[in-house]
Amino acid sequence: MDEAFLRDLFRSVPDVTIRRLFGGQGIYSRGHILALVIRGSLYLKGDAESEFLYVGAGLERWSYQRTGMAPVNMPYWRFPEDAFDDPDEAERWIAVADAAARRSARAEDKGDRTASGRKARGRPAGKARRLASSR
Repeated sequence: MDEAFLRDLFRSVPDVTIRRLFGGQGIYSRGHILALVIRGSLYLKGDAESEFLYVGAGLERWSYQRTGMAPVNMPYWRFPEDAFDDPDEAERWIAVADAAARRSARAEDKGDRTASGRKARGRPAGKARRLASSR
């Protein structure tokens, strides 16, 4: 999608940046991803708290499938088509995605769980790392 169009669409959130991601684009605000453009479709960030809004509106969840593997649902839902022509509606849905992105960032900062409820990956911190390396 055209970057100028995306910047205008996401004007309600501060510090928007757009980067290449997954062969598409990632839309960030304050350094947190809040939307993706995949194969020309715009998807908004979601989490357990916002999922019911997306599902209730009948929005499609982004998923992908590798050959021979089960489909993987990602925490992104398709931007509503009617919101492209309605700035107030677009702003409302973008606010939902922005809130989900901020909750996700807070959960990752805690280091214990991601916003989806999965255990965060990474090296153990401090004493636990020293104990693990001494074995």
